[in-house]
Amino acid sequence: MGVIAKQSIRGAIANYLGVLIGAVTTFFVVTDLLTQDEIGLTRVMVDAAMLFAGLAQLGTNASILKFYPRFKDPHSRDHGFFGWTLILPFVGFLIIASLFFIFKESIIGFYAEKSPLLVDYAYLVLPLTFFTLYMTVFETNASVLLHIALPKFVREVVIRLLNLAAYLLYGHRLISLDLFVILFCSSYAVATVINFCYLLTLRRISFKPDWKFVDKRLFKEVGAYTLIMTAAVLAGNVKLFNTIFLAHQTLALAGIYTIANYIANVIEIPYRSLGAISSPVISQAVACGDFREVNRLGQQVSLHQMLVASMLLFFIWINLEPLFAVIPNGQEYVSGTPVVLFLGLANILNSTFSIATNILNFSKQYAFSLLFIALLTASAILLNIWLIPRWSLTGSACATLFAYMLYFVPLLTFLWRRLRVSLFSQKQLWVVLFALVLFGLNAVWEWVLSPLFAHLGSGLLPFLVQALVRTLVFAVLVIVVIRRLHISPEVDALLAKIRLSRH
Repeated sequence: MGVIAKQSIRGAIANYLGVLIGAVTTFFVVTDLLTQDEIGLTRVMVDAAMLFAGLAQLGTNASILKFYPRFKDPHSRDHGFFGWTLILPFVGFLIIASLFFIFKESIIGFYAEKSPLLVDYAYLVLPLTFFTLYMTVFETNASVLLHIALPKFVREVVIRLLNLAAYLLYGHRLISLDLFVILFCSSYAVATVINFCYLLTLRRISFKPDWKFVDKRLFKEVGAYTLIMTAAVLAGNVKLFNTIFLAHQTLALAGIYTIANYIANVIEIPYRSLGAISSPVISQAVACGDFREVNRLGQQVSLHQMLVASMLLFFIWINLEPLFAVIPNGQEYVSGTPVVLFLGLANILNSTFSIATNILNFSKQYAFSLLFIALLTASAILLNIWLIPRWSLTGSACATLFAYMLYFVPLLTFLWRRLRVSLFSQKQLWVVLFALVLFGLNAVWEWVLSPLFAHLGSGLLPFLVQALVRTLVFAVLVIVVIRRLHISPEVDALLAKIRLSRH
């Protein structure tokens, strides 16, 4: 098994282990021990920090993926490439910090009336931004070195365990709210330090940039690309606007959205690992001008993501009502049900086609990404402003879905016309049709079979029995159909291995 496959599998394991810890924490600890306002507070702080950190990168992460193949040289520690990746983010952070202090009164005024709790802890946003910024930069450096598993483990598992400890301490009133928020933010500092120490163990990084290697032409190319990619980071963080705008209504709405968003985000988990490990390979193919390979890899990633994401949304949807019935205070969060559906659809789009963003950014046509990012960002902001007052939580989710539609249609068209790269394949049509059939069959189940289970009696147990039976029945159906249609040779091989391991 190759390095990419091993790292991808290990990264996926870390992702799903993180999901397990996060699910227990979110559904059985957070909803039980924290109020909706307190949940909203932590989420908005993290989302604001991620948005600020994304801008403060000044395109560093995209530049790492694009230009590392030019610097790659084990004998010279990659010509001090790591040193370059430390400088730009720090400059960006200073810019963001300056703007934050300049507009601090306006920001506070925006939230003071309906979310005063957020104003009380605004001073922690900048430290949280700093550590989020460099945690991501160190993670991307590990990615191009094809060692993404541990940084993924840190992001998905370590941070969640540290947050869980903070939730339990505060929930049982062993610490104050002030100390809880500080500990919550400190988890990102711990993650940053771990990622940095891990990079040191790889013995490939150098803090001293190789000035002789970077000639004027390369310096200008990197500088122009970096400045353009500063805006591109918004494409991956467009959903952060949702909680930021919802908090203007109340932190409680942001809290409900947080729970629904966590459920919907399960759909994107496979891409976090596959995308992180496939991006450097696609970057190398683009750098070599091998667009046939880019086309093959893009279609392969796109198909697998559509298949997995669609099936995840279906199984989440059929188990959503039982989930809200089981979690503490679930009735307070059931209003987030439409959010799960619309965000789930948005996440399918993003998982399936976000590789297109990487392909464009790695190509010589990367300057055009500014137009698409401007369209996406403007759409997300304007749709949030327009839809949240009208549809509240559902409006926030729909804003994300519509913004992605307005973004990916012209982007995919551009890739085909300029680079002759298409992410579409005939098998994707089969995936869409199969998903629609599954939702239709579930509707029939609700109409015909659910009343039969009602005869088992009232209460939670019969409700959960039906959920388990329905999940098993549809799981068997999905496996059989995927194998019969041969949608993916890789999935067929995986199912065959599982079958053989049983015998």
